[in-house]
Amino acid sequence: MRMMFKKKKTPKTYDKEKVKPVIRSSICTGEKVAGFLDIHTGAFEDIMLIKNDSDLKSFMELYGIEQSPEKIY
Repeated sequence: MRMMFKKKKTPKTYDKEKVKPVIRSSICTGEKVAGFLDIHTGAFEDIMLIKNDSDLKSFMELYGIEQSPEKIY
């Protein structure tokens, strides 16, 4: 019998000096996308679509984010 073990996920890193995690939400459709906002240029890099709370939790765990990201519109 084979036993399956989950590999421990190590958080991905991001440059906290240059970018900050945010949730971009559409005013029209309500679609939410998690990503990083460049502090200096204002450019947004989308990482993943957020459909529910578990998607947001996955994004936060993936990057080691402790506080809920700021929402931008």
